[in-house]
Amino acid sequence: MQLGAYKKIFDRLPEGVFVFDDKLRVKFTNAAFRRSFSDTAKRKGTLAETLACQETGKTRCGEGESCALCAFYRVMRSAIAEGTEKVETVHTTVSRGGYADKLSLRIRILPVDKKLYLGLTDGTYHTEIEQDMLSAKQMQQRLLPAGKSSGGVPYRYMYIPCLGVGGDLPDVYELNGQTYGVLADVSGKGVSAGMLSAFVKAGFDRKQPDLAKALSTLNAKFNEIEQDERSYITVSSVRIDKETQTIRYAVAGHNVPILLKNAVGINEIEAPAPPISNWIPDFAYSEKEFPYEQGDLLVLLTDGVTECLNAKGEQFGIERTESVLMQSRNAEDFIGKLKTALTVFSGGSFSDDVTAIAFDL
Repeated sequence: MQLGAYKKIFDRLPEGVFVFDDKLRVKFTNAAFRRSFSDTAKRKGTLAETLACQETGKTRCGEGESCALCAFYRVMRSAIAEGTEKVETVHTTVSRGGYADKLSLRIRILPVDKKLYLGLTDGTYHTEIEQDMLSAKQMQQRLLPAGKSSGGVPYRYMYIPCLGVGGDLPDVYELNGQTYGVLADVSGKGVSAGMLSAFVKAGFDRKQPDLAKALSTLNAKFNEIEQDERSYITVSSVRIDKETQTIRYAVAGHNVPILLKNAVGINEIEAPAPPISNWIPDFAYSEKEFPYEQGDLLVLLTDGVTECLNAKGEQFGIERTESVLMQSRNAEDFIGKLKTALTVFSGGSFSDDVTAIAFDL
């Protein structure tokens, strides 16, 4: 059988395969290996051309300053030194699509003869999962607002998912010359939560000026997808009318109040109502109104802010949030100070998605 036929066989294997010699020069990589580790991997040369290696283009594989830290190189060198089969689970970084992915996988190396070695990367499917997560994260990032101005109302927001893909969704848009702000928080975390947040983006009717009707429609659509009782979505929505200097709002199960900072202090606006769920399928949401004055600051929060935990298990709380708001000059100042305060309080580790939107009125 000719060499080309063997390569075709190896290319059909789901596991990653690579062949290297006793000088650590890679002689062959199959399709699964190239697909899993790099979009531009070359068959000639070294692993430095395949992995996310900072020595690429500077020196030969295994001869750079950082090569001693390379998981692949360490296992390969050990197999060459001992001349025996080596099996080890390693943690490494690979380059795919212009991004660096961290993953864990098992490498098995078999001596073919005194000069050639066969490497198998069991578990390269982890890179597929990482890539899917990266794609989901990128898609979700495209759903986020610009964070500058809408309808003549400046605004800023903070969005920190505790995992790569989050379940919070901030949205700001303009309709009929008025500024709308919507902040949704779906149950769960990770990919499943990200899918529900995408549902909110598609299901919330941006062309409906009445926020209560928009929430009722979203609730009806949610019931059509037949989620179980553990799935739900809380939503806080506002409409800012600059001409009348009023804010209309509708809330679906949001347990954190809308905050309005004015010359007197801070008002907490609450509106008890069930979340978007199948608990009360035909619930009719209501819309309420309150006035504002020029210079006021309007804030929407998810419970990831107030329920953020520190090392002692204490919650950040609404009092600390309002304290940060009282010390803030405008929306940008508030978001910056709140992010800093939460990071210091939690030590930089968040157990839930943390999201807030602030509007300069």
